[in-house]
Parts: sequence; C-alpha cells; structure tokens
Amino acid sequence: MILGDLGAQVIKVERPGAGDDTRAWGPPFVASESAYFLSVNRNKKSIAVDLKHPRGAQIVQQLAGVCDVLLENYVPGKLRQMGLGYEQLSGLNPRLVYCSITGYGQTGPHAQSPGYDSIASAVSGMMHITGPEGGDPVRPGVAMTDLATGLYAHGAVMAALLQRQKTGRGVHIDCNLLSSQVSCLSHIAANYLNAGKEARRWGTAHESIVPYQVTPSTGHYLTITLLISHLQHRKDRKNLRKYNIESTLLDNKRIKRFLQETTADWLKKFKGSGVPVGPINSIQEVFSEPQVSDDTHPPSVVEWSPAVRFSSFSPSGPTPPPLIGQHTVEVLRDVLSYSNEVIETLLESKAVVQNEVF
Repeated sequence: MILGDLGAQVIKVERPGAGDDTRAWGPPFVASESAYFLSVNRNKKSIAVDLKHPRGAQIVQQLAGVCDVLLENYVPGKLRQMGLGYEQLSGLNPRLVYCSITGYGQTGPHAQSPGYDSIASAVSGMMHITGPEGGDPVRPGVAMTDLATGLYAHGAVMAALLQRQKTGRGVHIDCNLLSSQVSCLSHIAANYLNAGKEARRWGTAHESIVPYQVTPSTGHYLTITLLISHLQHRKDRKNLRKYNIESTLLDNKRIKRFLQETTADWLKKFKGSGVPVGPINSIQEVFSEPQVSDDTHPPSVVEWSPAVRFSSFSPSGPTPPPLIGQHTVEVLRDVLSYSNEVIETLLESKAVVQNEVF
C-alpha cells in the first residue's frame, strides 16, 4: 500500500472465490468488504488467479518477467514448488526485486512455521513488556508486528531498487515478523544485552524518565512527559536517579491534584509552557483533532492520508481498495498484452476469474 502511495502500480494476486483472508475479518463491513481489509489495500489492482492451475502459475511467471518487484508471504519453499521461487523467477528477470515476508525467515528451526502477528509479538518479547505494572501481558491494540514488518519491507524494497541502479540486478529480500519485532525492542534489548537487565511491564510509565505516563483527570486522561535535560549529562546520573525516585514517590500527590480539574482545564494551563502534554483521545476524538482532520480524504471509502509528505511533488491520489478479480482482464490485456481470445480461454478454464461487477 505504501509503495502504491508513492506511485507504484500494484497488482494484488488473489485466489478465486474468497480472495485475501482479511476480506472476511469483520465486523464491521462496508458493503461486502471488511473495514480491516479496506484499511490496508488502497492503490491496488486485484487479479484472481488459481496458482494450482498450470496456466495460473504461468501468468504469475510472466507478470514477474515484466514487473520490478514481487512481494510474497508464503512459507519458505512453497512457491518454489510452483516454479515461482526467487531463483526461478530471477532467471526469467534478472532485475527482479523479490521480497519474501514470512513469520521467522528463510532459515532456522521455525522457518516452516506459519507467521502471525500475535505469535511473533509473544515470541519477540513485545508482549512481555506491554501491559499494566504487576499485571498480565497485553497484546498491543493494533498489529504492531505486522505493521513494523511492512514498514521494514517497504524500506528494503526501495533500497534494493537503488542498489539495482548500480548493479543492474535484483535481489532476494528476507523480511520476517520475528526479526522485525526484535529489532523494535530498542533500548529494552540494549538494557539486557549490555547491562544484563531483564525488562518488566510498566503500564504507561517509563523506567528511566519520570513523569512519563498517563495521568487521570476529571472524566478523562492525559499524558505528560518531562525530560530533565540538564540532568542527562554524564556527571549528573546520580542526581537523575534521585530525581526519578523522588518523582515516583510524588505520583500519588500528583494524581490527586490532577483529579481536581478536567483534562481541558489542564491542557489550557500547560499551553505555552513548553511541557509536552496531550489528551488520551478516543478514536472519534482522534479524527476530530484539527492536526489530524486535515489528513483524511473522502473517496468512496473514507481513508486517512499517507504519513509522509514531500516538498516538491505529490503522488497521485489514492485509488479505493479493489474487489476480488476486479482488474483481471485489464491486467492480462494491458500488462501482458493477451488477446481477447486468450483471455476468454483462461476465463473458461477457471485459471483466472474476472469480477462480474466489472
């Protein structure tokens, strides 16, 4: 989707019938599609191809021959059995950038295991550090491991395309959920690897910075961050520890004081003070925020704009998520130059399916 935001023509290959599993991940649904599917599938053209049909696999081979990038998320080795592995397709198109997204990577003891966000979040330690202090582990509210992996894959594809400009050849990218989430452990990993410190759950608080957490107010919550920069110097580390301990002891007094007024009152008091502070918004409140509301746009499906903007150009506007097989005939005709007769034969053989609405 991000590559599509940047202007790439994205062809989504789906199995005839049900298509992408996430189409059924509801409620809620918008017409026949789940809101979940709609959230990550703009800027794509859908072709319905039966990869178990000999002509179906051949169509994907031919598409790989004329495309710059192929992204796949099969268990390692599965596509090779269909003649669609990296070695096979790079032989047809040496410039192909082939990005594999799996649960655990191409090698290792778990390589053949299916990958799911919640499992990788657990195995990577992400759930271990997420949740209330002294409470149970908690899964993040959105699929952060999936999202992080997609972001890493996007950056890797762009880097591979730049490398191809130098070498003239493509590359196989090994991107997986577990490695992506472990790499996002950041200072938590560094604390353990360099200082032997095991992590624990802190709720909304921070183990090194105080105050840095959610604070209740009348009828709402807000979060406050106070970085004591003058204590960050190496010689003041003892003072920083002392400050954090004292601030922690003051938490109950601080909470009692904040409960005496509303979040709106506190936001007014802090405005212009230089202290970072913000309300804990509901999703409805998020999309009512003036800073956010400018980033949404109302096509047939309401979506939010890409996160990144450019000073000198604007990619073309997004296209809505496709129905299953919406673009099958279009892609066969315009990308692979198939004749009407050949397309008709493929449709009759069920190697491909065209959405009847289109």
